[in-house]
Amino acid sequence: MLYKNILLIDDDSEDILFFVEALSAVNKQAVCRTMLSPDKAWEELQAAQELPDIIFLDYNMPMVTGLEFIKRMQAVERLQQIEVILLSTPPKEVMEPWLGRNNTAVKYISKPTSIEELQEILQSLL
Repeated sequence: MLYKNILLIDDDSEDILFFVEALSAVNKQAVCRTMLSPDKAWEELQAAQELPDIIFLDYNMPMVTGLEFIKRMQAVERLQQIEVILLSTPPKEVMEPWLGRNNTAVKYISKPTSIEELQEILQSLL
């Protein structure tokens, strides 16, 4: 699937800039909306006429964790169709079993340390 409408929710503005730069190198047609606040993102997502094709979601955020955000989405039928990719710093070997124990079937990627690594990941996902 070609993802054109992307939403990134991350409370770290540097990580947002890093992501947007990598995405623009991989897919120039994609429109990426970014949100620093998961609460504000939730409000806007519920009211949105046009939903994103995919959401990249930071796990470690204050107030609402990525897991809590996903659980909210799972409770709203119209949001269940949106693919979610969870981002965080722990390795996949730690997070994937933990997500399974929490009945959360989403893709997970560990935040890369280089722009080239993130570009490769985005290229494979998008």
